[in-house]
Amino acid sequence: MIDLTLHDSGPRSLRVREFYLGRQPILDRNQALFGYELLFRNAPVGPANITDDLSATAAVIAHASQLGMEKTIGDALGFVNVDASVLMSDIFSFLPREKVVLEIVNTMPATPEIVTRIRELASHGFRFALDDVTGENEDVLALLPLVDYVKMDMRNIPLSTLSKLAPRFRQEKKKLVAEKVETREEFKNCLDLGFDYFQGYYFSKPVIMSGKKLSPSQLAVMELMTLVTSDADNQEIERAIKRDVSLALNLLRLVNTPAVGARQRIDSLSQAVTILGRRQLQRWLQIMLYAEPSKRGHSMTPLLMLATTRGRLLELLAGKLRHNQREVADIAFTVGIMSLMDTLFGIQMDEILEQIPVGDEVRDALLHRGGFYGDLLKLMECIERIEEMDNHIVPTLRDLAMSTDELVELEMAAFEWSDNVVRYAL
Repeated sequence: MIDLTLHDSGPRSLRVREFYLGRQPILDRNQALFGYELLFRNAPVGPANITDDLSATAAVIAHASQLGMEKTIGDALGFVNVDASVLMSDIFSFLPREKVVLEIVNTMPATPEIVTRIRELASHGFRFALDDVTGENEDVLALLPLVDYVKMDMRNIPLSTLSKLAPRFRQEKKKLVAEKVETREEFKNCLDLGFDYFQGYYFSKPVIMSGKKLSPSQLAVMELMTLVTSDADNQEIERAIKRDVSLALNLLRLVNTPAVGARQRIDSLSQAVTILGRRQLQRWLQIMLYAEPSKRGHSMTPLLMLATTRGRLLELLAGKLRHNQREVADIAFTVGIMSLMDTLFGIQMDEILEQIPVGDEVRDALLHRGGFYGDLLKLMECIERIEEMDNHIVPTLRDLAMSTDELVELEMAAFEWSDNVVRYAL
């Protein structure tokens, strides 16, 4: 890790040693993953008198880039907020220009210096987005020709205003990004208005359908998971997999992803069962519920990404906090993966748990966010919703006796692992 000193306008210098990181998915009109907005927050390691948040974040961006921006965003684009101080700095040598969109904050006046600087960076291949646009003021009109994307926050703009602004910006050939999309209705409204991209957690909120049961293929995976966790012998497990051709093919594809780390290619189901072992096999079956392309198409990619990231990060956190307790890490992975199954199946979590046998600790974590695993899951949810919940992260880390530096390194590893799984699973 590097230490960066960033000078503000006064004599005081701000040393940023610790930060934490959130990434929010940005989806296209088909709900496939397009990019992530990267949200960096400074941990309050000193007096909380930092007035220039984003300038402090500039050091953090450099920090994260040293860790590896590729790990953070995979094949997607990374949207990063910049203010005037950041724009005028030399931070950009750290950022891969082909992978990054710089978001101009809505509080930044479009001075001649700023306009010149944006033009210069654009000539070097950087792309820009105007963030949180609510109307057409002088600054917006001055910056509009220089940007590719216009972002509008669903919380800040009434639908009537949105209906006027969206066609206006589309006429200028700008790509429109709807932020804070929290409901299916908001998503549909923005689709109808011609928005190109959507940011928010509408896709991970369960649409509960009463009386819904698991499909035959989902039940097949569930039954197989039960065989795997019980004392069934390998041949019985293998026969169960072979009864469902698509299950067998998907499993072979998944177990050959780089994320598995097998030393040799796994070509047969008996190999998969033998080489992977029970715990690993259970893990890939859990992932397969989210990665069944023939049933759900690309729209499940963000949910698969979210579930695998949750599972892996909870596993890594548990491994760090409970050394040499492999079973604890495995249970944490299961809690992370299962925490989105109500969204996946459209069934209440308590009903799902009636169909899938789980231990009391897993049940308590999933239903009540209780116990050790519940604490890890709450931390994960705070990170995902870092804008509204960042004040909960540091106290939770303190309770877990973990530093923000440790958290970010584990996050990077989880992001990279999840990206590998999704890339090869679909």
